[in-house]
Amino acid sequence: MERKRSMLSSPGDRNRGKHNAGGMPRYLQLSMLFRRHISSGTWENGAQIPTVDELAGECGVARATVRQALGILEKEGLIERYRARGTFVTYTPQDHLWCEVETDWNGLLRSREGAVIEVLSEEAGQQPPNVLHKIGERARSYHRLTRRHSRHGVPFLLADVYFDEALFKRIQPEAFTTKSSLSILAGMRGIDIADVRQTLTMGSADVFTAQQLEIPLSAPVAYVHRSAVDRNGRLVFVTDGIYRGDVVRIDIKLK
Repeated sequence: MERKRSMLSSPGDRNRGKHNAGGMPRYLQLSMLFRRHISSGTWENGAQIPTVDELAGECGVARATVRQALGILEKEGLIERYRARGTFVTYTPQDHLWCEVETDWNGLLRSREGAVIEVLSEEAGQQPPNVLHKIGERARSYHRLTRRHSRHGVPFLLADVYFDEALFKRIQPEAFTTKSSLSILAGMRGIDIADVRQTLTMGSADVFTAQQLEIPLSAPVAYVHRSAVDRNGRLVFVTDGIYRGDVVRIDIKLK
């Protein structure tokens, strides 16, 4: 069987240090890179990947660092290593990039088919710690809910949602486990949303996020921050969501 080339070489990969500028160990960086090759199909199920010596040479790291990275993937069930035979991919991506992060108002109001929403915790009298969009005046206090969205038993979104406390009291409890946050707002009588902003950035999972989304530590994630202001200029809603990076898809129509 033909062995897959790694396609890893880049000027940045030639740094032989144990950490990058952000302090992440090199073996974790490599595990993320190898995992992306598998999730994207670059390393296909059943394919033999390059040897430890080849990967070490192409990435500019020690062989022990490569072995550490491969060990993580083996524990995750993504590869199998055989003495004298090599290392083979044992995972096929399922429903790859099925979770679309909507970029228009109507899309944001739609609920995802098959999604189950859990309220993990809630607390009154809160203020959002970070409001990325400088729009509207803050309410006196907010009610925070931490919600986790799953599909077919697999969690894909973890979000801290802040509702203006005055509005929160008018929302039926069952809405928090059946509707998206913005659709809850849009369906409320007497609320006229004047401005909604959304910002998406990419990052890697910390310990808590990895546990809640059932993904490896430092796996890629997408951070989505949303803010909504009513006609009176009041900031009625803020959310910080974290999506699994291996299922996120973003489509933007260009004029």
